[in-house]
Amino acid sequence: MGQLVAAFGSSHSVMLAATRGDWIAGFRESDRRMPLCDKGGTPRSYEELLAEAPPDAETKVTPERMGEAYERAHKAMACLRRRIEAVQLDALIIVGDDQHELFQDAMMPALGIYYGDTIRNAARGNLKDEDWYARAQSQRLEPERDAHYPVHSSLALHLIERLTEAEFDVCALKELHPEQYEGHAYSNIHRIYLAGRNLPVVPILLNTYYPPNPVPPKRCVRLGRELQQAIRSYTADIHVGLLASGGLSHFVVDEELDRGVIKALRKNDLDYLLGLDPKRLQAGSSEIRSWIVAAAASAAAGLKLEWVEYIPAYRTPALTGIGLGFARWL
Repeated sequence: MGQLVAAFGSSHSVMLAATRGDWIAGFRESDRRMPLCDKGGTPRSYEELLAEAPPDAETKVTPERMGEAYERAHKAMACLRRRIEAVQLDALIIVGDDQHELFQDAMMPALGIYYGDTIRNAARGNLKDEDWYARAQSQRLEPERDAHYPVHSSLALHLIERLTEAEFDVCALKELHPEQYEGHAYSNIHRIYLAGRNLPVVPILLNTYYPPNPVPPKRCVRLGRELQQAIRSYTADIHVGLLASGGLSHFVVDEELDRGVIKALRKNDLDYLLGLDPKRLQAGSSEIRSWIVAAAASAAAGLKLEWVEYIPAYRTPALTGIGLGFARWL
């Protein structure tokens, strides 16, 4: 029998690969090009957000405060890596999103599961002439040559079959096109938390970003519950972990949203999570859906949130940035 023994959550932002100097100076330029929404989910320009920012906004993005947030984020990543390593796992299910990496608008499934024997992450290539943002993004790729990470294909196939029986419409992926490789929600986990390990993964891809079929929060709760049941029905005796990749709020930091989600995670309040207004889950904030899946699966398995770190990482006076979140259920 399979057993869900632990769950985790981690942001996968480019901020986690950028330098301290990039935090302080670089994002003031790059965030002008980001797809921004206000806290109600309405698309807004950077200039509009800047004009409406509170008088003390500039105090949130001083070099000192941003440097402190940078240090906290890197300590949290190191802490989460230790917590992942401390649990004996036979497989890690990674729930993340695909941002036009494997799927395009011509075909955008709400839910996909990859079940090939391995999944490729590409090498970085020559980036000497690229700007700082591209260099930071490239850190999720391999430094020298392609990597082919192991996939627990038997467990993945079992999840596809069980979720299909539970009336989920699952897009089953057995292989990628030669030019494709795993998306950022998965390569970041391999590069940051699983480096040097040969732990098989199962990539689950949620459409969180793109209309018309992003997965509603209440469906994420049911998916988490059904995932836990599917793991339990797996015939081999294995210890499974689940990791939510992405979130929390961005590209405008919404501390009210983030802290409400974290409070619900602490209390196993799935009613709060399934009742989240999808209008608030726009742009990067949409990735909170992966955390909802992890929370529901953890609750079904009797796991409790035993550690969480939250860093409201503001990076411009328009209060753009990311609510960086890291957590473990055990």
